[in-house]
Amino acid sequence: MSLFNVMDIAGTAMSAQSVRLNTTASNLANADSVSSSAGAAYRARHPVFASMLENAMDPSSDGASAGVAIEGIVESDAAPIAEYNPNHPLADRDGYIYRPNVNPVEELADMMSASRSYQTNVQLADTAKSLYTQTLRLGSGR
Repeated sequence: MSLFNVMDIAGTAMSAQSVRLNTTASNLANADSVSSSAGAAYRARHPVFASMLENAMDPSSDGASAGVAIEGIVESDAAPIAEYNPNHPLADRDGYIYRPNVNPVEELADMMSASRSYQTNVQLADTAKSLYTQTLRLGSGR
């Protein structure tokens, strides 16, 4: 595994956290939307990640398979929130409107966590760059 793969791993982790931030922002943007049916209501979305470690420790491998993979984005299985509001223009014939199954407090906590993880990976890449630079200076005699 090459030392330069640290940058690749940090890059895949930053990309994963960026997807996490975007899905969380989408969930928060739709948290107050309403629908006239449970099937049409917005459902919270969450990214699914997997670690890529195949051949990462094999000396003959270039280590390209190390990092974080984005497997996809899944919708929550939780039911939308039914609210009785017969005066709402989108109410169904029983007087219910349907709100998304998004918990804004959980989403904000997830956003803070993703932001901190992204920042940590930026710092990791910056530290690796600094170490590479210092190593090159050692070779030049300065």
